[in-house]
Amino acid sequence: MATLNHKSIFQKIDKFEYKICVYFNNFSRRNTIKRFFSIVSRLGDGGIWYTLMLGLFFLCGIKGYVVAIGMALMAIFNVAIYKSLKSRLIRERPYISFKDLSCGTQPLDQYSFPSGHTLHAVSFTVVCMYFFPLLAVLLTPLSILIAVSRVVLGLHYPTDVIMGALIGIAISLPTIQVITRFI
Repeated sequence: MATLNHKSIFQKIDKFEYKICVYFNNFSRRNTIKRFFSIVSRLGDGGIWYTLMLGLFFLCGIKGYVVAIGMALMAIFNVAIYKSLKSRLIRERPYISFKDLSCGTQPLDQYSFPSGHTLHAVSFTVVCMYFFPLLAVLLTPLSILIAVSRVVLGLHYPTDVIMGALIGIAISLPTIQVITRFI
């Protein structure tokens, strides 16, 4: 019995997730919705997280300084993890695999698995919620919108987003432990 390689496994999962992708991607056919989710997605490119770290650094005293430094280091680790996974697993984006899906905005890189936007959004949100619980009111909906935007815009499959979120949680928990030692 031959074993399946990761490409054939992804092809089977892609077919299973196709209808979900079509459902969400159809929302992007309306220009206002496409524009909204494009803006949300671009916020997840990094600008919102850099702004958040700078705000914590300058406005929240020593605690904010330490948390911002910890988040910056976590971001470097996040990028290393998701770039390594993407380059090894090579999952095509939904709009490439299925021609009836439209690409709502230009992707930052070539492959789909896992969602780096979701990974960053979740990891930053979890860390901030732990140290600054009031930020959860803003960051939780933003993170959810960023994750949804990636599927609506045809850039990711739902499993890309789910795995990005799980990896984000997995990275944020030890980051919280390290930051706590310095506060």
